[in-house]
Amino acid sequence: MTENPSWTYTVSVRSLCEFTAKGGSLDRRFTPSATSLEGQAGQMAVYARRSPGYETELPLEGQYGQLRVRGRADGYEADVNRLEEIKTIRGPVELIPENRRVLHWAQLETYGALIAADRGLAELELALVYVDADTQHETVLRQTLTAAALQAGFEARCREFEAWAAQEAAHRAARDAGLAALPFPLGELRPGQRLLAEAVYRVAANGRCLLAQAPTGIGKTLGTLYPLLRAMPLQRLDKIGYMTCKGTGRITALEALHALREAAPAKGKAEGPPQGALRVLTLVAKEQACEHPTKACHGDACPLAHGFYDKLPAARAEAVRAGWLDAAAQRRIALQHDVCPYYLGQELLRWADVVVGDVHHAFDPYGQLYGLAQAQGWKLALLVDEAHNLIDRARDMYSTSLSLARVREAAANAPASLRAPLRGLAKELATLGRAQAADYQPLPTVPDALGEALQRVNVALGEYVQNHPLEVGPLLEFYFECLGLQRLLDRLDTHSLCDLQRANAARPLTEAPANLSLLDDGPEDDGSIDVLLSVRNIVPGHFLKERFEGLSSVTLFSATLGPPDYPRHLLGLPDDTAWIDVPAPFPAEHLTVQVANLSTRWEHRDASLNALVDVLATQYGEHPGNYLAFFSSFDYLDKAAARLALRHPHVPQWRQSRAMGDAARRGFLDRFVEDGRGVGFAVLGGAFAEGVDLPGTRLIGAFIATLGLPPVSPLQEQVRERLDAMFGADHGYADLVPGLQKVVQAAGRVLRSVDDRGWVWLMDQRYRRPEVRALLPAWWRVQ
Repeated sequence: MTENPSWTYTVSVRSLCEFTAKGGSLDRRFTPSATSLEGQAGQMAVYARRSPGYETELPLEGQYGQLRVRGRADGYEADVNRLEEIKTIRGPVELIPENRRVLHWAQLETYGALIAADRGLAELELALVYVDADTQHETVLRQTLTAAALQAGFEARCREFEAWAAQEAAHRAARDAGLAALPFPLGELRPGQRLLAEAVYRVAANGRCLLAQAPTGIGKTLGTLYPLLRAMPLQRLDKIGYMTCKGTGRITALEALHALREAAPAKGKAEGPPQGALRVLTLVAKEQACEHPTKACHGDACPLAHGFYDKLPAARAEAVRAGWLDAAAQRRIALQHDVCPYYLGQELLRWADVVVGDVHHAFDPYGQLYGLAQAQGWKLALLVDEAHNLIDRARDMYSTSLSLARVREAAANAPASLRAPLRGLAKELATLGRAQAADYQPLPTVPDALGEALQRVNVALGEYVQNHPLEVGPLLEFYFECLGLQRLLDRLDTHSLCDLQRANAARPLTEAPANLSLLDDGPEDDGSIDVLLSVRNIVPGHFLKERFEGLSSVTLFSATLGPPDYPRHLLGLPDDTAWIDVPAPFPAEHLTVQVANLSTRWEHRDASLNALVDVLATQYGEHPGNYLAFFSSFDYLDKAAARLALRHPHVPQWRQSRAMGDAARRGFLDRFVEDGRGVGFAVLGGAFAEGVDLPGTRLIGAFIATLGLPPVSPLQEQVRERLDAMFGADHGYADLVPGLQKVVQAAGRVLRSVDDRGWVWLMDQRYRRPEVRALLPAWWRVQ
């Protein structure tokens, strides 16, 4: 390769080998694999057995023309001139697919070429070390190669990659040049939007995190994307992730990115995408992208998995030329090349500039975007839209449950070889459920007998799945549930709550379950009760702290984030996280906020219903138009709607119902027409309380008949006690703060543009309390 100083490109050993050595078919049949912690434990076990002079985590680097290759080799033993690559696995080595083993050898041989050149070695022994995660037993595959052979293999891989590298280097140079001169697509930033943009740019330049509270109407999507794109070349960012907590946020992000892409200075041929144009990728859920949902993800079952890696280069090349890779584009390109759309999207993650997807891709324990960024050493900056939802979303990611009924069901359908461990787990759950004094019981620790029973189930299921990958069916999902529970129990601490809930089984106590013989030899599980064992994460920051530290910068933005210590503490954000509260773009007089002198406490609701609906009717009579009325539950909503119909039948109304489908939700919103009349009844925190845009006279007011507080329960009391113990009493982290965030979100439906005017009624006298008023927007003039 002739050296050309006009471009350089740095690639990791892993990326180089994945690009050049992967071949054959997809094989995504589940086989038990080691976690990252188990992988580290496997490496440490190997290190402990080596000689004192054994070198670990060797940084290696080499050059081929303008291509720079670097990585870290696992271990080198100079005494015997042996380089090792360590892979922690579960199950027999023989079950590792051949194309995966070829990839492992390619990585080891590439490291071999780099260390041989660095240390002037004539030859080198290579050892591929597979370590069993459970037993720490090593299986070692060896070969000895000359330095010349290693170098030849290295150069062959680099030659295969160099055209792609040149293309990528040219793309990045043109991309960065375009971004450095990127104009704002709407001419000028609005005042509040400019404040937000400046804050985002500063934290990106300083590698910090930002909490940005910015009201509706200032243009948060463009106000965060634009400055981060401008910072991309200066900070040498590899990728930007735009993460959303709601599906609707992705549509807004793609619209903004399309406008920014169109605004970029054009380079290259007019008939195609401009050279250096942003590559934008939407991460699509597997169930939405799968073309053959009844077929397994491997080459023998699915035609789009067969020969996937052999057909990938052509599909990948077309995709990066297209650059705009929403779900429709991914599907079109994939089917044209006869490959799976979902896994094509996963491959394209490596070559995209901006990635749009759900927050789980960045924050879930198995999130693809974050995991790949760490493995590849990318500088990744994140934007998190509607970030007030991230606390609850992250809690769900690190919580799980398993019911006794689920164990019984699995035992009833399991092969005979699995019944003994499953009925043992059922027995321990039933014993624990009968022994507890109340239907709800927090567990400071999990009893040893239950923990051991769960572990036996996971070992048995793991072996079965390993040996019968095509026969597991519904049992696989149950295995995932048990594995998830085991992993969270292993990390149980004050950040999470373990509890047991007991309930009577649906069948009469005198009726024995049909599958009793499968469950136990005695009366320990007679089918008379059901219990639910749960690990409920309360402070996700324990798990997310490391993620924030591993990212180049993170901006979390929403109209309702305050007080700033709430997300800082619960999400584990760094101590130097910046905060900005962007002023509202609306004149305060455009929104009339009033407090109704009544009580919506549970014990007062029936008595205050007449007063409540009279306020609705009076407001409607004085200012006819479309209103939303929010309540804490469907039961309360139905009572209020019925009372309004009884006392004020002239007021048109429509209601949110339980389990509304897409068509019903659209029908509900379609009632809000320009200059319309009526009241829509909805549940606070539900589908119509945020992410709904009804500008102008489509909505002129909202009634909020609740403070959004969670219902009183033993579980809620445990959550409150845990948060008070960690952060001190009177923070309101368990109830008041998240409740009022929902209130402000719902009220935010009223003013959607600077020209809108409207009314918000806070239907509870508690809104006059200082601690409540302090959590409402500062620009509200509450009457």
